[in-house]
Amino acid sequence: EEAGTHPPSARPGRRRSAAGACSPMTADMRGAGEAESTRPGSEEQVPLYEEFIYCCGAATQVLKCGPWKDLLETESKTLPRLLFLIIPGNPGLAGYYRTFIRALYHGLNRRYPVWVVSHAGHCKPPNGMGMTQDTDIKELEDVFGLHGQIEHKLDFLRKNVPKDMKLVLIGHSIGCYITLEMMKRASELQVLRSVLLFPTIERMAQSPQGKLLTPVLCKLRYILYMPVYLLSFLPERVKTSMVRFVLRGLKYPDEASIVTSLNLFSVDCVANVLYMASQEMMKVVERDSTTIKQNLKKLIFYYGVADNWCPQQYFEEIKMDFPDGDIRLCEKGIRHAFVLDASREVAAMITDWLQDILTRL
Repeated sequence: EEAGTHPPSARPGRRRSAAGACSPMTADMRGAGEAESTRPGSEEQVPLYEEFIYCCGAATQVLKCGPWKDLLETESKTLPRLLFLIIPGNPGLAGYYRTFIRALYHGLNRRYPVWVVSHAGHCKPPNGMGMTQDTDIKELEDVFGLHGQIEHKLDFLRKNVPKDMKLVLIGHSIGCYITLEMMKRASELQVLRSVLLFPTIERMAQSPQGKLLTPVLCKLRYILYMPVYLLSFLPERVKTSMVRFVLRGLKYPDEASIVTSLNLFSVDCVANVLYMASQEMMKVVERDSTTIKQNLKKLIFYYGVADNWCPQQYFEEIKMDFPDGDIRLCEKGIRHAFVLDASREVAAMITDWLQDILTRL
């Protein structure tokens, strides 16, 4: 799940869009915003809208559940009271969360929009759209790096969500670190609750998986580019078969995850994924206990029992430091990368956890 260096098309110095710009891709290039229908019977035909935009000059995919396509242009009388925003793990592909946001939206009785925004440069942009936006104006430095991704999410909110909109942030894996940073850097955000799923918020390089992958991510990631480049020429059906083979250990793999994984046959996407991951190993070191303490009543932590990115020891230590916090340990055997096979189960749990704030709205 946790798996970012600049690809040739996105090296520092390349001209990008004006800092903070979030410009949508034209509809004739992708049909952005078109509703995607679900299989009969799945979440009762929940509507899903897909958009590709430039945010901070980088290609960004946004998936939206619900009829509220543009919150800034929606009339106040029909404006929802609350937005659920998903901050993904790494790879930060919005498509991995298709089933999750549909299930969550359905579980919320379709009363509130549920959006997921990809990490900058992690999605393969559609034909006619580059990984970065060409312009003469200097763009946000290092948007593909970890701290650039934090500013990318804050800029997305500034450009797409009314300032007084109440928020529930749901972070997954490194998305939990980003969520905490967003709350720290933008205290004006109207965050009612933040749900932190399998939170990689400390000592990533010291975790079992971190010890294994840090040398590769920080020193050897470039050698992965050539095989990915060669594999990118394979027919789609062969790539799909390869993904199914990799995921063969899952009892009921999510079809959305299989389709989304095809993005990882793009060198640019993989380069950005690995570059961000290398920064995670170096920068996610000490837990930000100050921000946690300041926002403790708004936070829900959910740790895995056998999670090699945030082991049970991390759960026990944070539980000891914050005995009054809502800090839970998974007893259902759900994997760190829950989007692969447990999206509906996790969505149902979150709906249950948030009943207190939902009944007060």
